[in-house]
Amino acid sequence: MEVTIKVYDMTCGHCQKRVADAISSLEGVETVDVNLESESATVSFDPEKVSLDDIKAAIQKAGYPTEGENEAKKEAGVEVPEITEVEGETSKTAEPVLEGPEGPEEVPQTCPLTETCELPEEEPGISSLKTGRKEITLGVSGMTCSACALNIERVLKKKAGVYSVVVNLELGRANVIFEPSLISPKEIGETIESIGYKVEKDTVTLNLEGMSCASCAANIEKVLNRTEGVISASVNFPLEKAVVEFDSSRVSVREIIAAVQGIGYGAFVKTEAVEYEDREQMSRDAEIRRQRNNLIIALVLGIPIGLGNMSMMFPFLSFVPDFLSNHIVLFILSTLVLLFPGRQFFVGTIKGFKYGVTDMNLLIAAGTGSAYLISVAATFLDLGPGYNSLYYDTVAFLIIFIVLGRYLEARARGQTSAAIRKLMGLRAKTSRILVNGIEKEIPVEEVAVGDIVVVRPGEKIPVDGIVVEGSSAVDESMLTGESIPVEKVPNDTVIGATLNKTGSFNFRATKVGADTALAQIIRLVETAQTTKAPIQRVADVVAGNFIVIVHIIALLAFFFWFFIGYWRYGVGESATLGGISPFLFSLLIAITVLVISCPCAVGLATPAAIMVGTGRGAENGVLIKGGEALERAHKLDTIVFDKTGTLTAGTPKLTDLVAVPGHKETDVLLIAATAERGSEHPLGEAIVNGAEEQGISPGKAENFHSIPGKGVEAYFEEKRILLGTRKLMEEEGFSFKELKAEMRVFEESGKTAMLVAFGEEIIGLVAVADTLKENSREAIETLNKMGLEVVMITGDNVVTANAIAKEVGIPRVLAEVLPEDKANEIKKLQEEGKLVGMVGDGINDAPALIQSDVGIAMGAGTDVAMESAKIVLIKNDPRDVVVAIKLSRLTINKIKQNLLWAFGYNTIGIPIAAGILYPFFHSILITPELAAAFMALSSVSVTTNSLLMKRSKLK
Repeated sequence: MEVTIKVYDMTCGHCQKRVADAISSLEGVETVDVNLESESATVSFDPEKVSLDDIKAAIQKAGYPTEGENEAKKEAGVEVPEITEVEGETSKTAEPVLEGPEGPEEVPQTCPLTETCELPEEEPGISSLKTGRKEITLGVSGMTCSACALNIERVLKKKAGVYSVVVNLELGRANVIFEPSLISPKEIGETIESIGYKVEKDTVTLNLEGMSCASCAANIEKVLNRTEGVISASVNFPLEKAVVEFDSSRVSVREIIAAVQGIGYGAFVKTEAVEYEDREQMSRDAEIRRQRNNLIIALVLGIPIGLGNMSMMFPFLSFVPDFLSNHIVLFILSTLVLLFPGRQFFVGTIKGFKYGVTDMNLLIAAGTGSAYLISVAATFLDLGPGYNSLYYDTVAFLIIFIVLGRYLEARARGQTSAAIRKLMGLRAKTSRILVNGIEKEIPVEEVAVGDIVVVRPGEKIPVDGIVVEGSSAVDESMLTGESIPVEKVPNDTVIGATLNKTGSFNFRATKVGADTALAQIIRLVETAQTTKAPIQRVADVVAGNFIVIVHIIALLAFFFWFFIGYWRYGVGESATLGGISPFLFSLLIAITVLVISCPCAVGLATPAAIMVGTGRGAENGVLIKGGEALERAHKLDTIVFDKTGTLTAGTPKLTDLVAVPGHKETDVLLIAATAERGSEHPLGEAIVNGAEEQGISPGKAENFHSIPGKGVEAYFEEKRILLGTRKLMEEEGFSFKELKAEMRVFEESGKTAMLVAFGEEIIGLVAVADTLKENSREAIETLNKMGLEVVMITGDNVVTANAIAKEVGIPRVLAEVLPEDKANEIKKLQEEGKLVGMVGDGINDAPALIQSDVGIAMGAGTDVAMESAKIVLIKNDPRDVVVAIKLSRLTINKIKQNLLWAFGYNTIGIPIAAGILYPFFHSILITPELAAAFMALSSVSVTTNSLLMKRSKLK
């Protein structure tokens, strides 16, 4: 059944959307068409499931009167109650207020929402996937190795309702797809924290208005918990407050407030200018400070322990004070080392045991804990020969080197990407819409499709839309990377977050909220950031299994020597070990295995090389953000360059002048510069700057007038000047046959050609172009010689793109690529089996930078591009792409050497520590003390090898 209902008091697209949402929420409604101009709603519905009165009631509850409403009140004596606006309510009837002899008879103390408010399951909120499934990304801190990421994945996957988990160690993010009816984001966060890691979240307290009962509080809590980026929300009805934990990189306080206001309640904070610092950076800095403080404490306590413990064995340390050799003093100092810098390893181990997971913490805790317990037993108990040796120095040195490794790792990872946060910061905060011809300022979140938005000069465009009135030049460089503002006239498209430059105009909103181009780029960056590379998964598995294997080897060594080896190889009869018990000997062997396999060298191998490599890079103007970029960059076989701002200067310049016979080129330039002197357009500025560079001073023009999309008009010496496109000249009746050939040549070369008319004739032609950087051609030639395939990607047309590519020496061009499609083009190259490095500078490059195997951003580009990239070229020189790749190859070679040494050390050291040589050479037996020394030697060797990089040349 289809019916048309008159709906009154709708004033804008926002009202139109409210009415449509209210009707659509009813069960049985098939289609809805709300027309703002005719003030009507055409509804197709199933009369067996919903009635006409139900539909009218829903419209009325949304706050808009319908036809016949006043007559119905008079005839039935029923007043339609004012009900708090609730978007998406599914009520079919309104609670009446009966008119009695004394006046209106109120319904007893019940909230109108108690029985009637049913929020729809698919509220805008956490990203919706398949039916019922949701997706959320949480910031996680406290992870120190690949095994940590693997542990979080394992534990979460065991939880009911969790479908998939991807944890990115470097970014400190966990992406979880889950069933909200079985597990909540809050429970997911609590699970991660129960393992020993911290979920990073911000908290805000909202003051609420309009609640009348506990059901109102439940409704607010429900909609907040469905809002994307909100981890948990708790609403207190008596206090009229809501405490919301959220991820500020995914949702703002303003958006949280808008979610509450969207269902009809008031919400505010004491100051709405709540600005949150970069939480991830704060977390990283806190971790660096924590490990630095742990290292200082370990050094202050550990050095005296080492000197005191070793002075009992080495006579040349006689200068050490006697009190440091006292067993009780050593016990106290070692206990402090374990209680403070060493406590993190034991806490992590205990939390891991709760879920049956292991990481490096267990290995470290087992080794240091065992050595400590043996030393304590030797200090306070007389257990016979072999039990009188102290290993406090082993405990101290282990903690020192391991904490040093963690400190270096925390620093080496650098800053966590803030791309999402900076992208969100680009959005306009407010918008100005027309309501009944009157301008009204509202939060940008409240702009609805169909609203007429007013934009003035210098303002950001709040949402995507189509111009309906006025004209202007819009700077889209923050989104497209293109430096030249784009002329906008009626029926042209405008994009949210871009900047209006010169004129005022009105546009109709077509995409708002999550549908805008900027929001889509944000989602693309998020998706790329939380995607884990296959090689990283392999590394996670290896790291996790390494710990288990070491413990298995230690146990096997213990049992072998306890039940077989001790008796078979006459350990008890050894002159060196005579009298030692089977248990103690076997335990010492097991501890030695744990200590010698302690991953200090493995932990230092990569960060030590990265620290030196990134330092060398900074000296050469190349900023590299961690080991993953270095690990991948040396394998690249394809480099993709964005054109504007990367290969080109990004600023238009005057390139050519052509004068018709009878006129001089200097005269043409003088007239053109005079006309453009009053213009703020980049093309005009290029002409004026070009004239000044040639020593030509523009005259003073009068009656300057910009002709949108075509050119400019002005008067000089009582003669009219026209400067602009061929279309402008044709409309004004000028002939330019003699200049058509030059114009075509310029345009095919990627230049913007403009005709100059003075008085009654055309006197010449000027051409402006975004010129190549001085070193672009050299950089491309070097990359080609290195065997890399070079590709250029641009939104320019094919002719212009090919002209630029030919000039710089790039054989392959991807032209006419829309900003949102750049990442897809990178993906296509990867599907061809290529390892791709992307070089860019614009916001629209951010998804492509993330999608590529290694993103490389120009230092003069946007902050978002630099945050999204793995490598930043500080000097904005394309030749530094070559330096980055050479540095990557050098650094990765050092990392491989370090890892070879570290794993080789373990491969050789573990069997020897397990006593494999003792049956053949009774004198070759590594004690835990020697194992600690070997471990220290391994770490020093790795660090020294990394420092040798400083002698290498990159240019």
